[in-house]
Amino acid sequence: MNQVKYIFVTGGVTSSLGKGIIAASLAKLLQARGYRTTIQKFDPYINVDPGTLNPYEHGECYVTDDGAETDLDLGHYERFLNVPTSQANNVTTGRVYLSVIEKERRGEFLGKTVQVVPHITNEIKERMQLLGNSGDYDIIITEIGGTVGDIESLPYIESVRQLVWDLGENNAIVVHLTLVPYLAAAGELKTKPTQHSVKTLMESGIKADILVCRTEHELSADLKQKLALFCNVKTEAVIQSIDASTIYDVPNLMLEEGLDRVALKKLDLPEKNTPDLSQWNEFLFRLKNPKHTVNIGLVGKYVELQDSYKSILEAFIHAGSANETKVNVISVHSEYLDEESAHDKLAGLDGILVAPGFGGRGIEGKIETVRYARENNIPFFGICLGMQMAVIEYARNVLGWKDANSTEMNDSTAYPVINIMEEQKTITDKGGTMRLGAWKCSLKEGSLAKNIYGTAAIEERHRHRYEFNSEYLHELENAGLTASGINPDTGLVEVIEIKSHPFFIGVQYHPEYKSTVANPHPLFVSFVKAAVARKG
Repeated sequence: MNQVKYIFVTGGVTSSLGKGIIAASLAKLLQARGYRTTIQKFDPYINVDPGTLNPYEHGECYVTDDGAETDLDLGHYERFLNVPTSQANNVTTGRVYLSVIEKERRGEFLGKTVQVVPHITNEIKERMQLLGNSGDYDIIITEIGGTVGDIESLPYIESVRQLVWDLGENNAIVVHLTLVPYLAAAGELKTKPTQHSVKTLMESGIKADILVCRTEHELSADLKQKLALFCNVKTEAVIQSIDASTIYDVPNLMLEEGLDRVALKKLDLPEKNTPDLSQWNEFLFRLKNPKHTVNIGLVGKYVELQDSYKSILEAFIHAGSANETKVNVISVHSEYLDEESAHDKLAGLDGILVAPGFGGRGIEGKIETVRYARENNIPFFGICLGMQMAVIEYARNVLGWKDANSTEMNDSTAYPVINIMEEQKTITDKGGTMRLGAWKCSLKEGSLAKNIYGTAAIEERHRHRYEFNSEYLHELENAGLTASGINPDTGLVEVIEIKSHPFFIGVQYHPEYKSTVANPHPLFVSFVKAAVARKG
């Protein structure tokens, strides 16, 4: 197959309809048919990447192996496809304009007036085809962020129009995701919002090839016919996307609707075979038929917005299925947790995870959580800042260093057991300046971590500025806090654990980023297993 095919996924009517899940589900089906498929996301905001965005604004910031801080939809892509993404898979308006402006400053436009068309659109088109030009893929799915009609999305829509024209017939198609709302007062589904959305798309010169309709109720054959007629698509290309109990049902629902078959037909590609989703469906069966139930406390300071810890929540779904266990994640706000309230809020839990984060808000609540889990032998898992809080708690309550802290929260502490990395001390810019991406780690023989991973050499993804201060390593280890994972190149501590505890582990990295349906992360699997064992 020489010609790379392109599928563009746009959205209309409202945001948060699930373009990322539809894109990931379609990619999963195409992959299962034997096509090398990847997905990329183009976001219309002017931030260069989401790394500086508050989790309340944009949900979690997902990190790739190559250190890109990206949109959380890339997490869905990896979880569904089990294929790593990279810097090239996520592009923002900020990155596009930054690149064009830098080219202008270097004189690359030879005195031309730099404009949205053609300079910005050419930059977008070039980036849209980067993965396609690599030779690694047969089909590239491109999700366009935002909603059709938004001012900030216009350069992307125009770029899609041009690319569809450039690539020629059967080489690029547009899948448009819209809402078909149900009006309770009228007792019926309404197609007018979808019609208006498609009209808006057509005003930009783009004809939708496939309509995917988000709905709470089944679309009748008559309704599909009506949508096909007034939106200028074939009836078979009107795809129902009904609410599902889990996002992992969506590939099967799209298979039933024939989304992949219609897409392949429009791209003039053979169907090859019926998608083999046996492993996927085994995962779903275990997920929906659990033999156990556990309550895991997720202690963090962004718990009001579920997307803030999206990868952690999904990793628990993967690990729950692997253990045939329903994992009830109980959100606990660390800002409102102290010594007096700890028992009331944490006593009924089978396991406790202290979440990542930045800044001083809610820190004392996290430290108190660690103390409670340690003293009451509750399975404990600390991620990034959660691991750092475990070190501080141990220093304070076991070694008696009451002033122990991180220099992120208190730069005058007498015991800076967590300190800023040496190479970070002179950095003033916030964006893309942390330790990012995949780093090596060597696990100690006989450690819990080595037992869980089953290997001594691992690579995990990082996103942080502060580290375990190795000056205090000897004293902490003598007191029973083991540094069981060390970066072989820098000597920095990556994993800590307490051997005398049933399950107590903290990691400086973010294991949740690498958990997928096909490969649930072993740390989450073992943590859930420990919670099941505690519950008995």
